[in-house]
Amino acid sequence: MKNSKSQSRVNRRQVLSIGAASGLAAGLGSQTSSPAHAQTKSMPTLEIANLADLKPGTELDFNYPDDESPAVLLAMSGPVEDGIGPDQNIVAFSALCTHKGCNVVWHENQKVLVCPCHWSSFDPAKKGRMIIGQASSGLPQITLAVDDGKVKATGVSGLIYGRQTNVI
Repeated sequence: MKNSKSQSRVNRRQVLSIGAASGLAAGLGSQTSSPAHAQTKSMPTLEIANLADLKPGTELDFNYPDDESPAVLLAMSGPVEDGIGPDQNIVAFSALCTHKGCNVVWHENQKVLVCPCHWSSFDPAKKGRMIIGQASSGLPQITLAVDDGKVKATGVSGLIYGRQTNVI
C-alpha cells in the first residue's frame, strides 16, 4: 500500500520539468506570431539632401523615421564604414544618445558625436560605435541610399532611444 502511494506522487523535479517545458512552449508560440506582424510594416523613405551639396565637413540635421526622432547626416573627410556616395563618406545616425536620450552634438575637430549630458562619445566613421561614456551601445545608424542624385533615408539599424520598435 505504501508503495502505490509513492508511485502516484509527482516529485518536485518532475513539477519543475513540466513547468519549464510548458513555459518554453508558450514562449515559442508567442514568438512565431510576432515576426509575421512586424513584416507588414516598413520604414518610410525620406529625401534628405542633394548628393552634390554634401561636401566633406557638411552636417545636416533632420528627423527620421518621424518628427520625434532627431537625426544627423555627416559628410566625412574620407571613406567610412557603411558610407555612401562616390567617396563612401556620407553617413547618418539617430541624434538621441543611447544612454538617456539627450541630443548628441557633432564635434568636427575631434570627428566625434558627443552627448552633452554625460559625455558619451561616438565614432561616426565606425558605424556610430561608442568610444567612451555611459551609453550601453553605439548610435543607431540611419540606412541611406542614393537615388537620382538625392540622398534618402530608408531605414534604421539599431533601436532608437526610448522605443520598443522603430517601425511607426
